[in-house]
Amino acid sequence: MFKGSIVALVTPMTDDQQVDYQTLKSLVEYHIDAGTDGIVSVGTTGESATLPVDEHIKVIKATVEYAAGRIFVIAGSGANSTAEAIELSQEMAPLGIDGFLSVVPYYNKPQQRGLIAHFETVADCTDLPVLLYNVPGRTVTDMLPETVAVLAKHDKIIGIKDATGDMQRLADMRKLVSDDFILLSGDDDTSFEFIKQGGHGTISVTANIAPKLMAQMVSLARTGDFEAAQRINDRLAKLHTQLFIEPNPVMPKWALYRMGLIKSDIVRLPLVTAELANQKIIEQVMLDAGIIKIEENA
Repeated sequence: MFKGSIVALVTPMTDDQQVDYQTLKSLVEYHIDAGTDGIVSVGTTGESATLPVDEHIKVIKATVEYAAGRIFVIAGSGANSTAEAIELSQEMAPLGIDGFLSVVPYYNKPQQRGLIAHFETVADCTDLPVLLYNVPGRTVTDMLPETVAVLAKHDKIIGIKDATGDMQRLADMRKLVSDDFILLSGDDDTSFEFIKQGGHGTISVTANIAPKLMAQMVSLARTGDFEAAQRINDRLAKLHTQLFIEPNPVMPKWALYRMGLIKSDIVRLPLVTAELANQKIIEQVMLDAGIIKIEENA
């Protein structure tokens, strides 16, 4: 459950900032064909912060329908209000999703005791499995390994997406949780090393652009073929970093637009589309990685 290469899927939009459901359907098919193991729908990369609750639920519902049981779908359900996280979870639970990804509450900077109370309360409201999500670069608050260990005892909390990029953090968590607690990387730049050191997979932004390569790399790393996995990871290394030269998901959307996989690179305000100089950087990285061809370079 919830292992392997999992894409943090973008939410495609039209030029007037409305969700493009036709393109969303084609993206789901693209990932199924590429061997992606699972989808996180309306997480950070899916612009959860700027989709109101009704639209958030509508996108999740559509993603589940398009996937049609061929690939697991995890719904982003995090909020900085426990009541809102509960509302989202309860509204989405009947939609056919396979579980939730719940981020550390942002902006209000809860204590570690507050994190425990928050996640236990959210997990108590559903029968579906919950993945924790620690991304202190966005939330400010860092969920410590000792806090994860307490939460791992809850029967609905089955794993964590850790985006710290800190391998010592992984080692510390492994000492404190059971072997069946799922440990997923949330940092593409260190995801290969994370799996090599005992992680179970990754929730990846890069997988939006290079799903087949990410699926292959993760599969090889999980089966212990580190040399072959390293070769693929080296090919993707610049993509891992340069996709974040502007706030996520600005660059992934532009890359997908450049590949012809989405019709517009529009992101919801207050984010705006990528600077021309950064577009050129990503285009060159994609050329170097063989994701687009030289003759396509405009």
